Amino acid sequence: MADPQPIRFKDGAAYELTMGKWSHLVGGRFVDWLAPPAGLAWVDVGCGNGAFTELLVERCAPSSVDGIDPSEGQLAFARTRAGAAGARFQVGDATALPYADKMFDAAVMALVIFFVPDPVKGVAEMRRVVKSGGIVAAYAWDVTRGGAPFEPIWDEMRRLGVEPAQPPSKDVSRIEGLARLWRDAGLLSVETREIVVERGFASFEHFWTATTAHNVNVAIEAMTAEQQAQLKARVQARMPTDAAGRVAFTSKANAVKGRVA
Repeated sequence: MADPQPIRFKDGAAYELTMGKWSHLVGGRFVDWLAPPAGLAWVDVGCGNGAFTELLVERCAPSSVDGIDPSEGQLAFARTRAGAAGARFQVGDATALPYADKMFDAAVMALVIFFVPDPVKGVAEMRRVVKSGGIVAAYAWDVTRGGAPFEPIWDEMRRLGVEPAQPPSKDVSRIEGLARLWRDAGLLSVETREIVVERGFASFEHFWTATTAHNVNVAIEAMTAEQQAQLKARVQARMPTDAAGRVAFTSKANAVKGRVA
């Protein structure tokens, strides 16, 4: 099986087409579960193109929101979001946050923890920058158990002998892995939950375009033209459509939250 292509998030607009809608669907459920009070100072670690940052601004009545991400290309898109007006964005590393101790009331990682090379250090950094009693939380696609929006494509790629790009720390996406990370970090009142969301597409072509516009496409572009045609046909054969040709797909994320002692 060919080596997987690395995942790189550099294009905020392409990420929005692929993951933006999914981010809002699962992120909205996550915010409902957190049920935070108004007036908190938030940091969105690995904010990417600002999809979840926008939700924080729109839904949580924050006193401030900071977003940090290693990709300037993603941040450039985030800064254009009207719904994220007032949020501060900067380039930075999740394992070495450029903030003082106990600076925020809440720290979150939205669809990020499994991309952090050292998740233990990433959680420790979130805990460090959050005040006593504050919230540390995250959610991630359940990639090891078929919960990611890309799963039909990933599965058929493997059947064709092509290993798809996946998060380097994907095992932490398991609900038990997240709970262990949070408890080992010394966080209190740790809770977890599954978040299941369904996204509708106008047609299979819509699904295909919206799902292959970003990191999945890196591995697809490395395939031969014949393999690409095979892959698309195989994915289409397994995607049920209704009488109008619409496609619906369900994905699952795992979420965790805890409080700083």
